[in-house]
Amino acid sequence: MGNSAGLPPIYADTQIELVPAKVITSFPVNTFLENLAMPAAGYAYAPDGTIFVSNHEIGKIVRITPDGNQQIYATVEGKVSGLAFTTNGDLVTTGWNADSIPVVSLVKSDGTVERLLTLPDAIFLNGITPLSDTQYLTADSYRGAIWLIDIAQPRGSIWLEHPMLARSSSENVTPAANGLKRFGGFLYVSNTEKMLLLRIPLGIGDEPGEPEIFVEQTNIDDFAFDVEGNLYGATHIYNSVVRIASDRSTTIIAQAEDGVICSTAVAFGQGKGDVYDGLCLRTAILYVVTNGGMSLPPPTGVVPANVVRLEVGKTGYPLT
Repeated sequence: MGNSAGLPPIYADTQIELVPAKVITSFPVNTFLENLAMPAAGYAYAPDGTIFVSNHEIGKIVRITPDGNQQIYATVEGKVSGLAFTTNGDLVTTGWNADSIPVVSLVKSDGTVERLLTLPDAIFLNGITPLSDTQYLTADSYRGAIWLIDIAQPRGSIWLEHPMLARSSSENVTPAANGLKRFGGFLYVSNTEKMLLLRIPLGIGDEPGEPEIFVEQTNIDDFAFDVEGNLYGATHIYNSVVRIASDRSTTIIAQAEDGVICSTAVAFGQGKGDVYDGLCLRTAILYVVTNGGMSLPPPTGVVPANVVRLEVGKTGYPLT
């Protein structure tokens, strides 16, 4: 992974263990794929392996089937950033309306869009993740805060506002608090502008504790956890995907040559299961979306935005 753009060499000495990678579909040059989500199994509108991707700049949510076929699933007025599925298969989205005011919307399984909330006190709603069946947390990348969204009410309120979630300067356009995911008793948050991966303890009633630095000098956009607690992160302008183990060690698992130029988000799917010695060994599949270098073009210029499939290992499940 080269550093020809003159970026800080934060991954120069990082171990590299590349995994099998395949581009499953591409979008035209200057398409900003921002996020992706995969529903639970069993929904007729989304056969197993279906991916939903946010095309940020034009407010489109695209449904991608396992063979790479693209279909417009929904159109959100303005721009769309984060995606998260509800327990009944609807999609919660963050973004801006046509007047650049932050909004939270609900996309039904038939693709219809319902405006849930307008949040004029927010600035830049970004990643979103479930906290409970009806409550979600979303990062506000420019306010330096995390909002609590209750889709049943619906209503929104500040869950945590903290200097560690904020930018170093309000003039810096790089997002601060960006991706966020819960694992165990913590909420993990990437502060991309400060190159930090943060960890926030969850107290009684999922109230936030004091943020702490989990990993520093790492450029993470959005990320996902596997069942063992390994974090897989899109490094955006560093044109790679990394795995951060629970001991905080980092390994590069995909590079620009694998199609992950300006990787923005990752999410887990599942591959084919094989039976071996009483276990179903299922290939763990990580999907990656990119913007092809729109944020920081490579020497060759901006390239098509990709959805990339990474095979990151095997997970065993007992046969029943």
